[in-house]
Amino acid sequence: MKLARLCRHADELGFSPQPSVRWLAPVELCRTAVKVVLSSIFANYSDKREIQASLPAATVECLVGDGRELWIDFVADLGDGFDATYTVASLIANEKLDVDPADGPIPHVLPRASLLVLGGDEVYPTASARAYEDRLTGPYRAALPTADQTRPILVALPGNHDWYDGLTSFLRIFTQGSDVGGWRTVQNRSYFALQLPHRWWLIGLDSQLGAYIDEPQLRFFREHVTANLRPGDAVIVCAAAPTWVKAETDDVEAFNAMHYFDRQIIQCRPDAQTGQPTPTGASVRLWITGDRHHYARYAEPSPDPAAARQMVTCGMGGAYLSATHDLPATLHIPQANSRIREKEPSAEFTLRTRYPDERLSRLLSWGVLSPTARGLPFRNPGFWPLVGILHMIVFIVLIPLLGLLEGSSPIGAVRDGSPLAAMGLGLWLLIVTAVVVLAYSFKPVLTLRAPRTPPAPVIAFLFQLCVAIGGLAVATAMPWPDSWPGWVVLTICLACTGVLTGLVGCFAFAAYIRLAGTGVAADWQMSAQSIEDHKGFVRMHIGADGNLTLYPILIDKVCHDWDLAADTDGRKRPVPAEPLRRPRLIEPPILVGRNGKAP
Repeated sequence: MKLARLCRHADELGFSPQPSVRWLAPVELCRTAVKVVLSSIFANYSDKREIQASLPAATVECLVGDGRELWIDFVADLGDGFDATYTVASLIANEKLDVDPADGPIPHVLPRASLLVLGGDEVYPTASARAYEDRLTGPYRAALPTADQTRPILVALPGNHDWYDGLTSFLRIFTQGSDVGGWRTVQNRSYFALQLPHRWWLIGLDSQLGAYIDEPQLRFFREHVTANLRPGDAVIVCAAAPTWVKAETDDVEAFNAMHYFDRQIIQCRPDAQTGQPTPTGASVRLWITGDRHHYARYAEPSPDPAAARQMVTCGMGGAYLSATHDLPATLHIPQANSRIREKEPSAEFTLRTRYPDERLSRLLSWGVLSPTARGLPFRNPGFWPLVGILHMIVFIVLIPLLGLLEGSSPIGAVRDGSPLAAMGLGLWLLIVTAVVVLAYSFKPVLTLRAPRTPPAPVIAFLFQLCVAIGGLAVATAMPWPDSWPGWVVLTICLACTGVLTGLVGCFAFAAYIRLAGTGVAADWQMSAQSIEDHKGFVRMHIGADGNLTLYPILIDKVCHDWDLAADTDGRKRPVPAEPLRRPRLIEPPILVGRNGKAP
């Protein structure tokens, strides 16, 4: 059964399966905007990271079985549409997972992970107790209703969407010892530190809604991690966002907090007698995050690949697929012109692998212009009517101007007007707008500064104005019968404007965001489509030799057809109507040496 039918069984399932979020639907845009404003207020006046200092805290020792090895899953950006989220959850919950290789005929057989790390944005679009139940804990509980005696551990890091209710729901779900199906939660705060086999450490940093890391959080890591680090220890840092990319593309200061944490918490600790910083001998071997819904791996150039530090983004746990064709080929960490004090010399990281690759990413981004269900006006309910209403308003404003130009009434301008006059009016309006835009853009040149880029809303307005002028010209070109009353002509014009010009305006807006190179508009190229396929996660293995291996796993097609099976608690649980397509590796396994070298 498809999702619509599955929703009718919410009482039997214990949760209500949800469709993927339609990010450019007007109602969704407004709701998310309100939550963003409220979360900013929480961050400034009621930051729960400060309050968490009163909660008990300790590191978690994650030694499973004989303690010689450990399997870890990292999945981020997951609480979105049911089909994608549950497909990923089902594969994570499998006792064994057959994965097609990236470079050979023999599949990898990977056991289920004993530790599941949720890397942020566990729910979309905004956090609430009901949203978590329907989009995350319900599906994950159904995927693994019970577990064997080992009971896999679950830790979670909040993303910006988890913060949209001030972190209230997140703390209730993940920090109070509750189980999520067969997974058991162990953390007491929104950040965590786990001791892993062979002197590996897993650290989760809550650095959302600001560039800083709060002092109680730093104190926790100094007391429970820095004080216990020994020479040769290796650290995996889970971050809320790929600030290493943002530092290269948008904000040179973006990585400052991460760099400070690495330098002051991992690499150094104060001497007990002198108070001067002394080296711990430990190092961060892997930075891993979600936030961007794609896979990208940056690594230091090194003759020994296992010696290179890795920076990995994998936010493919359920949310829409993001583009990768705008990723920089090289990162410089930290940025040479950043304002951080006592920074280390910049290290270069190069882009080794991305998914989707550049060609597929560009191809998928054009889907926003598709006349099929993936296109912007069809994928986002309410967007087409909204644009239609706006064009109707513009039409009502333009016809009096056209009447003034031709010396007639507004209705007469439509009934007897000339398309050339309408185009002339449009040209005049475009010239006026262009002069204002140019004046804004080139005003800094008078003071010997670089010109400014025109604001994105102005560019979008120009696209819509061109469409509106075209609609007015078509209206004046119609052979309206003289016997028709003026109100009938106006009604027909407004109806056609709302439907036809509104649709063309939607595609004009889609063309605008597809042509945008950077910024929020460029991000809408993919979010407007809500692409559900192309999902994945990273399975990691700390082997008996003490080294870490990464297996980036891709699911090309998610399941959209479900049956119901009996659950252990008398409820029902969804199961794929047909076996899931076997996942594959995005790239060959990546070896990360604990001591910066191969075994």
